[in-house]
Amino acid sequence: MGVATGEFEVPSAVPVDKMFQAAVVDADKLFPKIMPQGIKSAELVEGDGGAGSIRMVNLVEGDFYMKHKVDALDKESFVYNYTIIEGDTLTGKFEKIVYETKWVSSPDGGSIFKATVSFHTLPGFDVPAEKLVNTAKEKATVMVKAVEAYLLAN
Repeated sequence: MGVATGEFEVPSAVPVDKMFQAAVVDADKLFPKIMPQGIKSAELVEGDGGAGSIRMVNLVEGDFYMKHKVDALDKESFVYNYTIIEGDTLTGKFEKIVYETKWVSSPDGGSIFKATVSFHTLPGFDVPAEKLVNTAKEKATVMVKAVEAYLLAN
């Protein structure tokens, strides 16, 4: 087993508090609405949403799903850390995928989504860390831009 880790940032024109509220706190109800091409449903299956809680995300593609364990949720510091612990994303490739995320204010009044992602690979699965991190950044960019567009329109 190996660990591939990388960092990335995604800027947004929307202030940090609004982005965090929509992208993290209200994600279960908003994501299926604003990203229906990718997310069928999202729901809390264990806990109150804070650390230790388990969230299930059902994807539109096939019967794919992911379970996330909330590692940290700090609404005042805009920190949300979670681990993908189960689901089709992991099958045959990863033991787990750990995200450490934080929203920070940008000088222009918007925000920046900052993330560190660690892919804990299974033996025999070797993909360059750069490719894994770039894929994670692409998906995060789609999420940030979808939330941003929704908030700017509403």
